[in-house]
Amino acid sequence: MTRTPARIAASLTALLAFCALSPPLVAQDASSPEPRWSLAIHGGAGTLTRDAMTPEREAEYEAALQAALDAGAQVLRNGGAAMDAVEAVIVRLEDDPKFNAGRGAVFTWDGRNELDAAVMDGRDRSAGAVTGVTSVKNPIRLAREVMADGRHVFLSGAGAEQFARDHALETAGPEWFATDARREALERMKAEQVSALDVDRKFGTVGAVALDMAGNLAAGTSTGGMTGKRWGRIGDAPVIGAGTYADNRSCAVSATGWGEYFIRVGVAQEICTRLRLSSETSLEDLADESETGGDVQLTDALVQRVSDAVLDEVADLGGDGGVIVVAPSGAAIYSFNTSGMYRGRATSEGISEVAIFGEETE
Repeated sequence: MTRTPARIAASLTALLAFCALSPPLVAQDASSPEPRWSLAIHGGAGTLTRDAMTPEREAEYEAALQAALDAGAQVLRNGGAAMDAVEAVIVRLEDDPKFNAGRGAVFTWDGRNELDAAVMDGRDRSAGAVTGVTSVKNPIRLAREVMADGRHVFLSGAGAEQFARDHALETAGPEWFATDARREALERMKAEQVSALDVDRKFGTVGAVALDMAGNLAAGTSTGGMTGKRWGRIGDAPVIGAGTYADNRSCAVSATGWGEYFIRVGVAQEICTRLRLSSETSLEDLADESETGGDVQLTDALVQRVSDAVLDEVADLGGDGGVIVVAPSGAAIYSFNTSGMYRGRATSEGISEVAIFGEETE
C-alpha cells in the first residue's frame, strides 16, 4: 500500500498522542517496594549439645559464623550479586579449620583430604561442581570456575585438578588441609571400629544461599565428606539437586547431612520443585493467598513447611541432617532433624543472627 504524505502525517500524530498518554518507562516507581536481600549460611548439622561444648568453644564457633555471615551480607548490602555473596561466605568457612571444608577437612580411610564443592545460579540454573580434589585451596572457587567455563557441570579427581591448574586457581599442599583433630578422629575410628558419625558428631559441610537486590538466587556447598570414607565416596554436597540447588522461580538450597539419604531423596531440588509447584496453585493446604490476586506467596511459613516435609522424608528412610533455604520473597529459613546445626541468617529487614543448638529461638 502506498503511503501518501497526508497518511504519514496522520500516523505520526496518532503515535505522538499515544506516547503522551502512556506512562514513562522506569525501572521502579516511587510506590514499588524497596529491593530486598537475604542470606542464610550453615557449617554442618549433627549431635550438638551445650554439655559437650565449652563456653569458649561455643563463642569461637559463633564468632566464626558471624564473620562469614557479615562477609556475605556486606556483598548483598552493597548491591552485589548473590553468587558473590555465596562465595564470600564459603571461602571464609573453607579457610577456617573449625569446619569440615577446605582447611580442616576430615581424612579418608587412606589418610587423605578429598574435597567436594558445588555452586548454582538461580538465574539460568547454570551450575558447577567438583569432587575428590586434593590440592585446590578453595574448592568453591573451582566449582564456580567450572560453572563459568560452561562446557561441563561436574568434574572429578585428576581432571578437576588439571582444570584448576589451567585456570590458575590457588593450590596448597596436604599440610594446609590437615589438622591434628581430624587425624585423631580417623585414628579413633579405626582403633575403636566405630562409624564416622561416632567420631564426627556432626555432618561436616558448609554452605550459603542468597537472594540479591536484583532478585537473583544462588547456592553453594563445600565439604570434606565423612571421616574414613572409602573407594572415592561422594556425598550429596557436590551433587546438583541433592545437596545444592537454585532456581529463581522458587528457592536456593544448601544441605548438610547423611549424604546417601539426601541423594536418594534429591533434597535440594525436591524443596525447590515443591515450592515452585506451590506458587502455581491455589490449594489452600499448601499456601497463603495474596490479598490482591490470589497468587500463592512463598511466605516464611510455606517455605518452612515444605522444607520440614522433605526432611521428614529423609528421616523416614533413616537419614538426618539439615538445610538452609532462601526464597524470592526474602524468606530465609533453616530446617534440621538433628540436635543442632551451625547456622546463621541476615536480611535487609535487619535480621542478623547465628545459632548452634536446636533449642535456640529461631
